[in-house]
Amino acid sequence: MAKEIKVTVRLSGNEAYEKVFQSGITLYEILEASVEGDNKDYVAALVDKQLKELTWKIFRDADIEFITSKTVIGFDMYKRSLILLMLKAVKDVLNKAEGDYRIEVMYSLGRGFFCRLEDSDTAITEELLAKIKTRMKELVEADIRLGKKTGITADMRKRFEERDLPGKAALLKFRRASRTNVYYLDDYEDYYYGYMVPSTGCLKEFDLVSYDDGFVLVIPERATGKLPEAYKAPDKLYSVLRKSEDWGRKLNITCVGELNQRVVDGGASNLILVQEALMEKQIADIAQQIIDGDRKIILIAGPSSSGKTTFSNRLSIQLMAHGMSPHPIAMDNFFKERVDTPKDADGNYDFECVGAMDLDLFNGTMSRLLNGEEVDMPTFDFTQGKKVYDGNKLKMNKDDVLVVEGIHALNPLSTESLPKDSSFKIYISALTQLNIDEHNRISTTDTRLLRRIVRDARTRGNTATKTISMWPSVRRGEEQNIFPFQEEADAMFNSAMIYELPAIKQFAEPLLFGVPEDSDEYYEAKRLLKFLDYFIGIDVQSIPQHSLMREFIGGGCFKV
Repeated sequence: MAKEIKVTVRLSGNEAYEKVFQSGITLYEILEASVEGDNKDYVAALVDKQLKELTWKIFRDADIEFITSKTVIGFDMYKRSLILLMLKAVKDVLNKAEGDYRIEVMYSLGRGFFCRLEDSDTAITEELLAKIKTRMKELVEADIRLGKKTGITADMRKRFEERDLPGKAALLKFRRASRTNVYYLDDYEDYYYGYMVPSTGCLKEFDLVSYDDGFVLVIPERATGKLPEAYKAPDKLYSVLRKSEDWGRKLNITCVGELNQRVVDGGASNLILVQEALMEKQIADIAQQIIDGDRKIILIAGPSSSGKTTFSNRLSIQLMAHGMSPHPIAMDNFFKERVDTPKDADGNYDFECVGAMDLDLFNGTMSRLLNGEEVDMPTFDFTQGKKVYDGNKLKMNKDDVLVVEGIHALNPLSTESLPKDSSFKIYISALTQLNIDEHNRISTTDTRLLRRIVRDARTRGNTATKTISMWPSVRRGEEQNIFPFQEEADAMFNSAMIYELPAIKQFAEPLLFGVPEDSDEYYEAKRLLKFLDYFIGIDVQSIPQHSLMREFIGGGCFKV
């Protein structure tokens, strides 16, 4: 007789309860016994805080929390699985050998992934996309289980070479594990970074939209699980991403395997120099645009850990090289008094919202400076919760320019009282041009989180556990206050460094290994460690002191 086990089951929005099952039962069987009707929103489970797929068998007492596709973990699984669904549908529609065509998932573009079809005989048309979408819906309706199997890494690499997927083959060349997992949907198999949903029936919401020389696989909103009413690609963001991609192709580094090969061949130092030279040229070009447009107020915004401080310093240096006198101004000094600060739904002060800013004072101060007046500049005392005027006065001369940094700098409300031709808005973010392979992206969010983990440990003494725990709140603020206004920018600056993950690896790994196994942040730490394992580390001594990377790993010449 099978042994009985006692499990505590938690479902989204419901209280936990205990139940007895037979040892060896799968998570999926427990889910079916726990949820009446449609259970397709549930995609995985945390078993004693360890992420498991629903095919996992339980042989002991355990605490089980089923997670939906509306959670961060579940949504990542949904997106990965949606890519597999799309690739299978393309294979069925084209009905060609895989070596005769290739689909590449390039980068995140708003609420979707930009994809490109490389096939000399087939063009992306509305008719083709309609056929692929129809096939995807058929596969969803069939509710086919996604399978997983393990093979010898060397054999898997050879198979990907034969399928003309060099990025995957190159990735597996540097994989330490002797065996590798691949997922399959009917006759289509692929390698993915992370777990997948249990079946195609979970993937109900998606769309395909043609864009430029490719198409966008549109994904639903995480919070609602529904598609946006109408997808609109962020054109300026796409332009920056495309330039970064083209630059990577010129260097023959478009994926992790190619980057690792460059490191193995001894080319890391030269790669660093080339990257730094390109970044300096981009900053100089932006400075020239500011001077040519005779702009007097530069407004800089971007998500956390984009390198805004170093960028602002280097831009100021370029402006000084052109005879300008830049004056840094932090928008944080224009907070409302604490008693006037709005509160969130929980009754806490909401310092992230635009309503926390004294925009009347900010607009008035900027207008007076533009008019040539001498102005008392405030400093916000966060201890007292009020602005302080301590004799810091500012008056603009002919060659002066104001360099303003803040999360609301691109919000039109921040400059509504100023002449339209007086300001120059810059959006900065780490828009990673590198992918893991043809079908696995490197998330810009992951790059920034690793930067912040390393910087916060060095400058604030924060553990990786604390930084990871705060990250969801940081991300919510970015979604509300920064990303909606990125297309307002006059210029976009990509702060991603093609060599940065091999550089930051040695600083991040010890911090991530320090995250306790029983903490809520352990899964995320483990996921990031697996991600960093793809990269061969490099010596950081040859990274210049003025490099943006120094803002995070230390040893820089700017005060951070």
